Amino acid sequence: MSDIPYPISENAPDRLRSAKGRPFAELTLDNVLDGSVDHGDFSITEDALRYQAEVARRACRGTLADSFERAAEMVKVPNAILMETYELLRPGRAESADLLFERARLLREEFGAERMALFIEEAANAYIRRSLFRRRY
Repeated sequence: MSDIPYPISENAPDRLRSAKGRPFAELTLDNVLDGSVDHGDFSITEDALRYQAEVARRACRGTLADSFERAAEMVKVPNAILMETYELLRPGRAESADLLFERARLLREEFGAERMALFIEEAANAYIRRSLFRRRY
């Protein structure tokens, strides 16, 4: 990937494909209007996010690159699980660290999202230190 010129969509559009596998050049307004492409073609892809991570890393933006790499792992995770995970990560929403550790296990084992699982485990440990779990009365 190191030879990917940025911006990719302008300098190497042949390397980009839609979520459904269509060449980037086919994602046109005319094709939307005639129904040959639909909203599913416009979802971000794992490859596109990994390209963005590489660009960020080359620009010495390591934290941003890490975020793109976690996002690349999450592309294959169903939206319902993404939204549940988002809700669990909001301080005070999870009842215990066990819920976060279980979510990390699910993402790691079911979806191969190792980086995201590590991120959630790190959050769980921070929440333990700061007592950020929902209190029961």
